[in-house]
Amino acid sequence: MTNTKKLEAIASQVRRDIMRMVTVCNSGHPGGSLGAADILTALYFEIMDIDPANFSMNGKGEDVYYQSNGHVSPLFYSVISRRGYFPIQEMGTFRILGSRLQGHPTPAKGLPGVRVASGSLGQGLSCAIGHALAKKLDGDDHKVFVMMGDGELQEGQIWEAAAFATGRKVDNIIGIVDYNGQQIDGSIEHVMPQGDGSLRAKWESFGWRVLEVDGNNMEEVVKTLQYAKDNATGKGHPVVILAHTVMGKGVDFMEGTHEWHGKVPSADQIKIAMEQLKETLGDY
Repeated sequence: MTNTKKLEAIASQVRRDIMRMVTVCNSGHPGGSLGAADILTALYFEIMDIDPANFSMNGKGEDVYYQSNGHVSPLFYSVISRRGYFPIQEMGTFRILGSRLQGHPTPAKGLPGVRVASGSLGQGLSCAIGHALAKKLDGDDHKVFVMMGDGELQEGQIWEAAAFATGRKVDNIIGIVDYNGQQIDGSIEHVMPQGDGSLRAKWESFGWRVLEVDGNNMEEVVKTLQYAKDNATGKGHPVVILAHTVMGKGVDFMEGTHEWHGKVPSADQIKIAMEQLKETLGDY
């Protein structure tokens, strides 16, 4: 298999994990998790320089990642588990009382791979910028990645952080927007219209270098992330990637609608979904 094919196979298993997790506890956010699976798979299995066996909160000497839109925790947990941060069997405890795998990620119980609580939207970019500045102080030239949801961009703190990053020339950070056009109450344009300017123009007006990619095309995702890491950073300005994804990607009846943002399919629907998602690494 080509490297792209290997990553696509991992992403398929990740999508199976997502569906299994939300089914067992009958709770969670499968739509956005499925849509962003290719991005996070590419980051953890190809792009980032990381050491899962020796996880540390400061992340010195390695790339670090922040999940700002914490409701896609099934995706986050699957990827970091499959990458070796904790045993894959632990995914079976998702959202169970007392589990380390809370509905929104938290470092409170010491889950490797998690550096910050992300239940409240809009805060992840600020945290990531702080870590990026710490790396500069430490003389560490590794990068900081952070994923945000497009609906999350309606939070004012995102834009305060964006302005700060530009003003302080935080050029070792790569923001990623999961740009699926959907949020819990409907489409982005229905809930909070963007106005005449595009989202790209908005980020550019804040001084960020903007890249765009089909977030469900693994080959293009890898190329764009690698370009951002190797060529776009270190130029005196922060970088953001607008990743155009399809909510519910991989399960035909879930694709492209906000209805599956925070709803779990029925038993019959789950069976259909699992038939569409190839098992490649073995279910937990």
